[in-house]
Amino acid sequence: MKNISVSVFINILFALVLTLIVTVLFLFLKIDKEQQKKDMLNHHKLVANYLLSTAQLDVNKEKLEDLNLRLVSNNELQLLKLANGKVIFESSSPFGRLQIFTLEKNQYISLQRYGLTLMLQDKSTQNNRTQTIYIATSLVFTLFVFLYIAIYNKISPLKKLNRQIEEFANGNMNIKITQKSNDEIGKIAQSFDNAIHYIRSLLESKHLFMRNMMHELKTPITKGRIAIEMVEDGTSKEVLIRAFERMNELINELAHVERLTTQGFQPDINIANINDIIEESISLLLIDKKKLTIQTENELLKTDPKLLSIAIKNLIDNAIKYSEDKKATIITNKDSIKILSKGESLEHPLEYYLEPFTQEEKRNVGFGLGLYIVKNIAQRLNYTLHYYHKDGYNIFELKLNETKK
Repeated sequence: MKNISVSVFINILFALVLTLIVTVLFLFLKIDKEQQKKDMLNHHKLVANYLLSTAQLDVNKEKLEDLNLRLVSNNELQLLKLANGKVIFESSSPFGRLQIFTLEKNQYISLQRYGLTLMLQDKSTQNNRTQTIYIATSLVFTLFVFLYIAIYNKISPLKKLNRQIEEFANGNMNIKITQKSNDEIGKIAQSFDNAIHYIRSLLESKHLFMRNMMHELKTPITKGRIAIEMVEDGTSKEVLIRAFERMNELINELAHVERLTTQGFQPDINIANINDIIEESISLLLIDKKKLTIQTENELLKTDPKLLSIAIKNLIDNAIKYSEDKKATIITNKDSIKILSKGESLEHPLEYYLEPFTQEEKRNVGFGLGLYIVKNIAQRLNYTLHYYHKDGYNIFELKLNETKK
């Protein structure tokens, strides 16, 4: 029941209640109909016994009117005999013979005594109680339908609100909640609309800050890098060059993070050769290709080549930095891309290293943005990132065709 939507739950609930009402009404009418037959039969018996006890079947018309009976004329009596009604009760007594029969929707009482015949029609055959029950049932049903429509209309804004929330979750930051009611649903919609405005302001501030920061940092880094070239060669110069290069790398990584975490960002999917993607990753690293062992089957992948090359670049960079021999191995097939490096197993679970600016105490370079970028790229491409340690090697694997559970 927890996973059933509100509208479906209301439909089921009202269907069950309606079924229950119809069933109870059917049983009630059936029981009431039987009871009416018994009551009417007993009433007819009493009337018949009263008339049979009178001399010569003497009939008082005023008395018959009080009993809601009508005396059948001789001509009508002949027709009734020819029609052959259905006898529902028959008895004989010292006073005479009694028959109660039905013809069409009418009931008749036939009395015979000393050769005399008396026929009476019951004028109360059309029972008012049944009509009252049907009228009351119609009113209840009408009220029931009105209640159903009222409740359904009351919760219908939830469907619209749900669609708008899904649009927002899918990256539509310009969604506008227009629910204007003052009930609980309206208040929830207004609160969510306020939250959207707040989140939109935060994102705009973040993007503006990131762009301005990266722009402002680029200028002094470029000037510093040019100034270093005027310094005489030596250890200090090499340290400064590495520092400025690392700062430049960080700015590029921050640019990737800012781009990947934008709600409206969509990958540019194309068919690409894995070897070309690996070559692009190596060119981004500016490393000696001798440090890498590459084993591929020349696969063609349907992916965003630029994003995937950045992910592989970061995995290779981490593998070489923290390996014991400063080397890495790349193994690919149609289902996965593995980056292997020799070293001890990671101290923490993979999730620990997927957070931005996370690093172990032994690290003395980097700010831990590499795996965070890889995680975001994997999510954008519907890949999954795995880690395990085997035979002295740390293995990071991008599963390309794994079904997410």
